[in-house]
Amino acid sequence: MKKLILAAIVCLLSVTYSQAQLLPSFKLGVKGALGFSTLHSEGKLFNSNTKTGYQLGLWGRVGIAGFHVQPEAYFANKKVGLKDGNESGDATFKSFDVPVLLGTKIGLGPIGFRVQAGPVFSFAQDGDIDFTQATNWDSYKKTSTGIIGGIGADISKLTVDLRYEHGLTNLNGSGNDNQKIRMWTIGVGFAFL
Repeated sequence: MKKLILAAIVCLLSVTYSQAQLLPSFKLGVKGALGFSTLHSEGKLFNSNTKTGYQLGLWGRVGIAGFHVQPEAYFANKKVGLKDGNESGDATFKSFDVPVLLGTKIGLGPIGFRVQAGPVFSFAQDGDIDFTQATNWDSYKKTSTGIIGGIGADISKLTVDLRYEHGLTNLNGSGNDNQKIRMWTIGVGFAFL
C-alpha cells in the first residue's frame, strides 16, 4: 500500500511539473553590469590593458517548456587600453547593444540557474580615443556583431549573470588592423513583471 501511495504522489508531481513547464512565462526587467574589455588585435591572445566599463538597460524573457528567449537592449560603455611600442592610451566605445539570447533554466520555483547564448548587435553612439597613434574615430565601424554566452541565477525577482562577449566584426574600418572587442561582464537585474 505504501508503494502504491508513493507511486501515485510521484505521478501527480510529475504531471504537475510537466504542466507547469508547458505554460508560457514572461518577465520584464532592468539590468546593470560591469564590463571588463580589451581590444583584441591579431597575434595577441591576451591584452594586459583591460579596462572597466558599464552597461545599463532593459531585458525581457519569454519561456515555454524549459527554454526561453531573452532579448535585451542597453547602453554600453566599453573601455579598452591601447598600446603601440612605448606609447599607450585609452579608447572608449559607446554603443546601443541588442543581444538576443536563447537559454534554459534549471531549478524549481523562484530559484533557478540559467545557461544562455546568442548574437549581439551593436550600434555605435560615439567614442573617444586618447592615443596619438590611433586612427581617427571616424575610421571605426558604426555597427558590429558578436556572440555572447554565459550563466546566470534567478532568485525570485533578482537576476545575476556572468557572460563573455566575443566580437566577430573588425571594428577598424581602415583595414590596417583586425580589431575586435572581447569582454567579460558581471550583471545584476531586477524583474518588475
